[in-house]
Amino acid sequence: MSTAKPLRLLTHVRRRDDEDGPRQRPLDFRLITRLFSYTRPYAARRNWLVLCVILRSIQLPALTWVLAAVIKGPVARSDMSGVAWGAFGFALLAISTQIVMHFRQRLALELGESVVFDLRNALFAHIQRQPMSWFHRTRVGRVISRMGSDIEDLRVGVQEILFVSLVQIGQMIVAAAAMLWYDWTLFLIVLGLAPVIFFINRHFHRRLSDTLRAMRESFSRVTATLAESVVGIRVTQGFARQDENARMFHDLAEDHGTYNTQVLRTHGLFLPLLDLSNQVFIAVLLAIGGWRALSGHSTDVGDLVGFFFMAGLFFSPISVLGNQYNQAMTAMAGAERLFALLDTEPAWSDPPDAKPLPPIAGRVEFDGVTFGYDPKRPVLHNLNFAVEPGQTVALVGHTGSGKTSIINLISKFYLPTAGRVLIDGHDLHDVTGDSLHAQMGIVLQQNFLFHGAVAENIRVGRLGASDEEVLAAVQKLDCLDLLQNLPEGFATRVGERGVLLSAGQRQLICFARALLADPRILILDEATSSIDTQTEARLQRALAILLRGRTSFVVAHRLSTIRHADLVLVLDQGRIIERGTHATLLAAGGQYARLYRRFATGG
Repeated sequence: MSTAKPLRLLTHVRRRDDEDGPRQRPLDFRLITRLFSYTRPYAARRNWLVLCVILRSIQLPALTWVLAAVIKGPVARSDMSGVAWGAFGFALLAISTQIVMHFRQRLALELGESVVFDLRNALFAHIQRQPMSWFHRTRVGRVISRMGSDIEDLRVGVQEILFVSLVQIGQMIVAAAAMLWYDWTLFLIVLGLAPVIFFINRHFHRRLSDTLRAMRESFSRVTATLAESVVGIRVTQGFARQDENARMFHDLAEDHGTYNTQVLRTHGLFLPLLDLSNQVFIAVLLAIGGWRALSGHSTDVGDLVGFFFMAGLFFSPISVLGNQYNQAMTAMAGAERLFALLDTEPAWSDPPDAKPLPPIAGRVEFDGVTFGYDPKRPVLHNLNFAVEPGQTVALVGHTGSGKTSIINLISKFYLPTAGRVLIDGHDLHDVTGDSLHAQMGIVLQQNFLFHGAVAENIRVGRLGASDEEVLAAVQKLDCLDLLQNLPEGFATRVGERGVLLSAGQRQLICFARALLADPRILILDEATSSIDTQTEARLQRALAILLRGRTSFVVAHRLSTIRHADLVLVLDQGRIIERGTHATLLAAGGQYARLYRRFATGG
């Protein structure tokens, strides 16, 4: 009994995880129209493709008409010359159908690839514009699923489903017109049988819609869990959670397999039933048509043969369209989820009249700033302080006191709920984020390195920097040997997130990156908290060089990094409770002095 509720709760949380995803609809012509709008830059290719679709729709019924005409005419008259010419015309037409089919497929593949290329780039650019709050609440696996499987589903939709379906529908229309011309009475019988196929399609399409939606959501959960497991592998192995994680992933994969099986079973029942219906209808038409021909109600047997050839062309696309509908629903699911992400407006963005921040000296001021990640629950309360150019400010306080929130506001990763953050008198709300970040440098506790070489990661600070400038930045920090002693020096590959380097080497690369950028405002968020004492001594000297002449904000637990700060702000529950220098705050005997004594004694 004690485990039943937690298990139900975990299942509920897992299901709720995807509730913010778009709900699928069987076919949404607004989505199709929007997807088709991405073909506008390739109008010439698209128009040639549409022409090929029209020709392809006409050619197959034309082949059937020629065959019926030869049987009715030259064959019935025993005209060998007419049969030969008919066979020759049939062969030429058959060759033309293959040529048109080649270009139809080629143009569809090229158009689909172009559309997918534009969609993928648009999605990536849109994600890059999202504020930091969006990344904090969005799972990595969800983003990967949109960029990967959803876009690939759209590729199939454009390259195969859309134009193949148009060919099949066009073929049915042309065949229907020919059937009407051959024998309009039999054609009316075909129309009378059509509602049966319609209701079969409708019933199974609804079932497929539900099962496909569940399948796509389950795949999103599998992708998200896989991404988290890879990113968090150190925690997994550190706490020996491999078996538990494997069990959780097994359950998710089993769910996904179950939904896949449901889709296949529904589809496996739908297509044979649809095909059987077609054959039954042909049998009914054969009985009625034969009776009409023998009783003299039809024109002649030759027209009846032509009618049944066209009936075959009319009914055969129905099975193809049924199979295409299954894939079309998957593509609709991908389109709906992808466009929902593209339509997600950033929580905030630079206002239209925002201006670039001019070159700054580095004065930072908080004027009555209140802020909360949830506006109803502030984490900073009415902060007021000013920092002059070139000063170093240390932010001190317990976890959750608001240190990182201050850093986020200075970096314009978030906007204050109330009050203003000013840089050289410019309200950050009124300046562009890019112009601000171009004059800032950030070194974080969890220093992030991109997959590539050491030099490439340092050059992130200034992409156009030469090798000599990269080397000079490290030399200036007086830590050149720490990187030159690597197996391949500055060409050494750092591995994913820098896993092939030590913590000290990763930190030095981040210092060199910041120094190369030559920022006016520098932020260090607990930048040396994970470094061993011996390496820290060298990095502290490098840090002093990095801080020189810049307005700097330092968040640190080790007091050795903030003893020489020009201003120490002591925070508690989002409020500044003490401010001053290291010496004056020690003399005051307040919260900072108690923190200092605790760290000094290791308590």
